[in-house]
Amino acid sequence: MSASVVTIVYVNDAPAAARFYGELLGIGPSLETPGYIAFDLGPGADLALWAEQFEGLAEVPRTSEVCLAIDGGPEELEAVFQQWQSTGVTILHEPHDAGFGRTFLAADPDGNRIRVAPQD
Repeated sequence: MSASVVTIVYVNDAPAAARFYGELLGIGPSLETPGYIAFDLGPGADLALWAEQFEGLAEVPRTSEVCLAIDGGPEELEAVFQQWQSTGVTILHEPHDAGFGRTFLAADPDGNRIRVAPQD
């Protein structure tokens, strides 16, 4: 069986969220519809932003996060942190050491969590 993994992030405004993620990732969408926009992250991995999926759903706590795994070690992580902070990205937890290495946590405009961590 051939499969790919699509991480779906629920957002209020798909075009606005796509601009945010496109700027953070430095890439453009691979698929765009009015309420669903996807980014090809490489072989077998996509990030999709899906709007208009909240009607009739109970409020659910956010229990997951998108993780951007980067090369380059702690210096690269600090550079990403400084860049994101300078552009006004909401930072939830500044760079710190965790069991898997240096990391920080940010949020998109809808409150979805974005972790930056070292690549395994």
